[in-house]
Amino acid sequence: MDIGKKLKELRLQNDLTLGDLASRSELTKGFLSQVERNLTTPSIATLEDILEALGSSLSEFFREEEERQVVFSTADFFVDEQEDYQIEWVIPNAQKNQMEPIVLTLHPHRRSQELQAFQGEEFGYVMKGAVTIVKGSKKYKVRTGETFYMDGRTSHYLYNHGSSDAKVLWITTPPMF
Repeated sequence: MDIGKKLKELRLQNDLTLGDLASRSELTKGFLSQVERNLTTPSIATLEDILEALGSSLSEFFREEEERQVVFSTADFFVDEQEDYQIEWVIPNAQKNQMEPIVLTLHPHRRSQELQAFQGEEFGYVMKGAVTIVKGSKKYKVRTGETFYMDGRTSHYLYNHGSSDAKVLWITTPPMF
């Protein structure tokens, strides 16, 4: 761990100058500068004083944040094959996130599951084919390369009126699938 770099980042997050931190921690500006540049290492007691002045603690400072996966491949996808459609969950365990993306493949003349009304929003991008959004008594046709964006206040589903599979990237927030 680069202690100096992490201390500097914490100082900057708190919008403090070296002078401000020196006053708060009762240490010299020169010493703190050397610590941040890793030219000297503070004792545990001194590090505790610095961290206290930064509103942190030793346990928080040394806690390693679990690195979250950023890139996902097809090996990470979970596929659910139904008679009328196939859902690919392209982000594992997305239900714990703020939004949930899926790739929906709708077979010809079939419909998706119906999403019941909810407090949230949806975005879709038709990657292949065309679908009709059936939302109450209203219908909206969306073709390849087109997108849709709507709130979830009305129950709705997608219908593939074509003779070949339609493929849609569909994202909800909060997760609904």
